[in-house]
Amino acid sequence: MSEFIISVNHLQKNFGENQVLKDIDFYVKKGEIISIIGSSGSGKSTLLRCINLLEKPTSGTISFHGKDIQSKGFSLSEYRSKVGMVFQTFNLFNNLTVLENCVVGQMSVSKIDRKTAEEKALRILASVGMAQYIDAKPKQISGGQKQRVAIARTLLKNPRILILDDSTSSVDTETEAEIRLALRLLMEGRTTFIIAHRIQSIMNADLILVMENGQIIQRGKHEDLVSLPGMYRDVFDIQTRIETDLEKEIASVS
Repeated sequence: MSEFIISVNHLQKNFGENQVLKDIDFYVKKGEIISIIGSSGSGKSTLLRCINLLEKPTSGTISFHGKDIQSKGFSLSEYRSKVGMVFQTFNLFNNLTVLENCVVGQMSVSKIDRKTAEEKALRILASVGMAQYIDAKPKQISGGQKQRVAIARTLLKNPRILILDDSTSSVDTETEAEIRLALRLLMEGRTTFIIAHRIQSIMNADLILVMENGQIIQRGKHEDLVSLPGMYRDVFDIQTRIETDLEKEIASVS
């Protein structure tokens, strides 16, 4: 069996004549955190969707423990049962309460009885700070709260591999801190792919992939990338300067 839990080789993805991913290669060991950054349209989300075959690659291979996930005889349903996903769309059922959103999948997919499913859901919802909202429907809670429900639902699946869109730019600082705490709980001990927008949140990643125009233009750990000229250091410098200016502005007002 391969030492890599996920191997991506010469991956390409086209939408018509538009080539969105170009010759992507990387390898992931069990328990590693892979962070992907890049500008809008760089191919980040398409790459993650290919890993779970929500998008079918045009060419190249994605392997799970050395087995091509598109090969004949590979159990895609079993593979997907090991992969948890949290995207910004949340995919919550608007007609169901927070608790029901976390129960329905356990009952229909895992065939767990309602009482056991509710007990598990209540425990996990409490761990992400959503215990007091179990009777609310999605339209009654904020975007940050919806994301925490999505995280709780993924935790209930107990996946071996996580695919996360860590986009928190539209929420306030307190909500962002709560979401990041829930994400750390979700990522613990699991192989994780995470789209990052703030470098501060990915500095401890095992591998950072910097994407532009469908290609990986830089790769490595934070300390390596920040020491080299290129997009990563440019983004880091800009974000650091913005945060420093904001701290000075707050200090001058207080």
